[in-house]
Amino acid sequence: MRAALLALFAAAPALAFDPFEIQVYDGRADDQGQAGLEVHVNRPRGGTLNVTLEPSFGVLPFWELGGYFQTSDGRYEGVKLRTKFVTPAGWHDNLRLGLNGEIARIPNEGWGGEIRPILAWENARFLFAANPNVGFPLSFEPGVMAKLKLGPIAAGLEYYGSLAEGEHYLFEAIDLLALEGVEVNAAVGEGLTSASQSLIFKMILGYAF
Repeated sequence: MRAALLALFAAAPALAFDPFEIQVYDGRADDQGQAGLEVHVNRPRGGTLNVTLEPSFGVLPFWELGGYFQTSDGRYEGVKLRTKFVTPAGWHDNLRLGLNGEIARIPNEGWGGEIRPILAWENARFLFAANPNVGFPLSFEPGVMAKLKLGPIAAGLEYYGSLAEGEHYLFEAIDLLALEGVEVNAAVGEGLTSASQSLIFKMILGYAF
C-alpha cells in the first residue's frame, strides 16, 4: 500500500496555485430557488489578466450548483462544474460546515477536480474560515481567512498555498458588507516564497438575484 501511494504521488503532475479562483468559501450558499453570479478578476504583476464567470443556483436550502468559465487575456482557459453542500441556516449560531466538489476540463491539461471541505465561524465582529482543498491530480491547496467587521466593510487577511509547487501567498483584503445581495472582495497578495508570484491583485464582484 505504501509503495502504491508513493507511486501515485510521483506520477501525478505538480499543480500550481489556481490563478482563476482565489477565494475562501465561508459555508454560505444561494437560497433555494435563488440564482447568483460572481466575476473573478485576478492579475499577477507583469502577468495575464484572468477573468472567470461563476454562475450558481440554490437547488435546496443546503445544496448549490455552480460552474466556471475561465479566460486569460481573453483566451478560453477551461470550464468547471461544481456542487456545494452546506449546513442550512439556523443549524448553529456561529459555526458553518460544508463540502464542495468540482470537476474541470482544462485545455492542454485534460480532466481535473477538487474536493473542498469548508469550516467557518462567524459572529457580529469576526469571520474565520478554512478550506483544506484536495485537488486531482493529487495536490493540496489550503486556503484560510480571518476578517474583522468594521461597519459597512470587513478587513483582514487571506492565505492561499500550493504545497506541491511551494507557492504561498498572503493577501490583505477588504469586503463590502453594506449592500444586501452584493459581494465585493478586493485584495492584494504577496508571494512568501521564491516559487510564488511576487504580487497578485484580485477582485470578486457578485450579485444574488
